[in-house]
Amino acid sequence: MTEVIQETAITFEAALKIADAAVFVKTKRHLKNIEVAVLRGALLGQKYDKIAEECDYAPEYIKHDVGPKLWQILSASLGEKVSKTNLTAILAQRASEELKIEESSSLANSQSPVINPQSLELESPVGLIPLNSALYVERPPVESRCYEEITRDGALIRIKAPSQMGKTSLMVRILAHAKQDNSSQVRTVALSLQRAERSIFNDLDKFLRWFCASITRKLQLPHRVEDYWSETFGSKSNCTAYFEDCLLPDIHGVLVLALDQVDEVFLHPEIADDFFTLLRSWYEEAAYGDSGNPLWQNLRLVIVHSTEVYIPLDINKSPFNVGLAIELQTFTPVQVFNLAQRYGIHLSEDELSELMQLVDGHPYLVQQALYHLAQQNLIFQQLIQTAATDAGIYSNHLHRHLRSLQEHPQLAAAYELAIASSTPVELEQTLAFKLHSMGLVKLQGNQVISSCKLYRQYFEEPLRVTTKRANCSTYGFCDTPKTK
Repeated sequence: MTEVIQETAITFEAALKIADAAVFVKTKRHLKNIEVAVLRGALLGQKYDKIAEECDYAPEYIKHDVGPKLWQILSASLGEKVSKTNLTAILAQRASEELKIEESSSLANSQSPVINPQSLELESPVGLIPLNSALYVERPPVESRCYEEITRDGALIRIKAPSQMGKTSLMVRILAHAKQDNSSQVRTVALSLQRAERSIFNDLDKFLRWFCASITRKLQLPHRVEDYWSETFGSKSNCTAYFEDCLLPDIHGVLVLALDQVDEVFLHPEIADDFFTLLRSWYEEAAYGDSGNPLWQNLRLVIVHSTEVYIPLDINKSPFNVGLAIELQTFTPVQVFNLAQRYGIHLSEDELSELMQLVDGHPYLVQQALYHLAQQNLIFQQLIQTAATDAGIYSNHLHRHLRSLQEHPQLAAAYELAIASSTPVELEQTLAFKLHSMGLVKLQGNQVISSCKLYRQYFEEPLRVTTKRANCSTYGFCDTPKTK
């Protein structure tokens, strides 16, 4: 989720962007994972002991080594004395100054390439944005950090964002970048866990057999899962042995394994703990080499999921607190303005503001709006006026969400509370996380708020009816017309 740092109007993502960019200019390297963790903790006002606990490091190491060195490098990079106490104020001021400069120059004279819509052979922007597409929007420093990390031995990258925020599009670019590594042979596998049949998730042994067989098929290697599966050992040991004795040796190089739609496993606690523990153990094998087998350093993982991890996992056995964490954010006004120019559209400042208020920079919703404007199906004001209706360009998208909410009355009732309030509200944690994974709410600490004006306008009346019907069915009371 987006973390607002203390009393200042700056998010952690914005603060990290400023700090990382400054360090890179000065040292030609990005901040290390442990430095990013200390930066986040310091911005949140945490003491070194707390930061160390969350990072699983010794407090002395954070307090006497990582922390002091980080403040030194930030001071040199930012050109003024930086300490744990003034860090927030300095980065907030820098972010404010850069935003003003960026918005002023971009809106006045953007350098984004203007592309003839006909030359794009425009297709409705649904799902993955192709590698060669001019319509992919980078969100610095996300891409550069991922591209650097994926070249490391035993790398683990975790990408989190709600539905249709561009996670898979980023994932395929990371895989493509990994293939460009000339120092070794790199094989890549993208595996969507959504493709597994539901029954497979009910049994760990079946799931891990499917997991190994699917990777084998994508690598176009001989299917030998049954040969390596022994009743003497448990499922996790069999799976590990298959990677160690079959997959990793046979590819003669690096294997980059990207797991998409990992949320599917969250729904099945009977296998979740064992599977995620297994991934964490492989990551540690690569990092520490306890088994003595150097082949594990050739395995690099990318884990993609839509929601917070709401299942209980041992902090020392979870893959969700190690590696490089990436949380995709919505597009900024400048990014939307530049993307519009790529579509051959010029948005005035008022139009840009109106579009941002409607969809809050949500990548899919922005792309849909610009696509339809580029197709000249309607003018801007028609788009805005009909957006939250069944006659608008978002009707299919809104109908899909409405069906999901109507099929889950508890979820509908929770979201009705969120859109009825102009301030953040607290919901039951699992419901909040599911609504966030759908992109319908933003998380603010332990509370949520509706993510954009479009959803609030469209869902308000249908959800009121849905909740009323659910109460009628469950509790037996319904509003009845008054008689004279």
